[in-house]
Amino acid sequence: MPAISLVVTDLDGTLWDAGARIHARTLDAMAQLEQRGTPVLVATGRRLRTAMQDLAREGLAPPGVFLDGSVGRHLTSGETFHRVAFERPAAAAVLGAFTGLGLSPCLYVDRPDADVVVGDSPSTNPGHLQQVGRWLAHEDPWRVVETEDVLAVGLVGLPRAVLAAAAAAIGDHAEARVTRDLFFGEATLITRPAGISKWQGVLSYCAQAGLDPSAVLALGDGENDVELLTHASVSCVVSDGCEEALALADHVIEPAAAGGWCAVLDLV
Repeated sequence: MPAISLVVTDLDGTLWDAGARIHARTLDAMAQLEQRGTPVLVATGRRLRTAMQDLAREGLAPPGVFLDGSVGRHLTSGETFHRVAFERPAAAAVLGAFTGLGLSPCLYVDRPDADVVVGDSPSTNPGHLQQVGRWLAHEDPWRVVETEDVLAVGLVGLPRAVLAAAAAAIGDHAEARVTRDLFFGEATLITRPAGISKWQGVLSYCAQAGLDPSAVLALGDGENDVELLTHASVSCVVSDGCEEALALADHVIEPAAAGGWCAVLDLV
């Protein structure tokens, strides 16, 4: 086994189960890693606020990469170590690809008053809108893509076929990967700037922290973990993960609900 400088973990379906519950064995393993001085970085498709909220329930505040690689932030200090927004023309092209299919997507922004901007009739799952809550703004999407930094564009909890058509329409304008959705059912599509994935956030964190990116152990389960698992020195995939992720596994671990994450202790 290579010496591991950093453990990077996905959240949904990896660190915690479909109810955002972290198994006691996993919490104990995280505490042991902290005692050993092994840093842990989370890497998720979630927005910063929702991830931070669920982590805080267990007293956790690790640094994280959010929106599948668009932004990286230290949760304790609020310092941003990574941030990539769409170029204005690319954001407009992505919005056009969605609207051309009759879909009104969510625009993920970085504002004090809002995380997500939607139009009058958003196509995302209603439960997703409820989850965003007071951090949701109803505005003209075209004005937003023309005048503001957009970190990601997407839809949550819709049929996979609908989102696959959107990803195909987006083409090379953005990174668009359809993933399964553990919370709202069906699938989710979060597009981010071209060339951006969780791994770019990991590289930014390693550069700031003085860590070796060639000595990363990564844990994941979904389609949006593929780049991360591909580049990691050691890749661990949950046994109920997607086929694409499992094909990249150096080690297959038990599901999040069983505390399979604790297997990391034997690998660092």
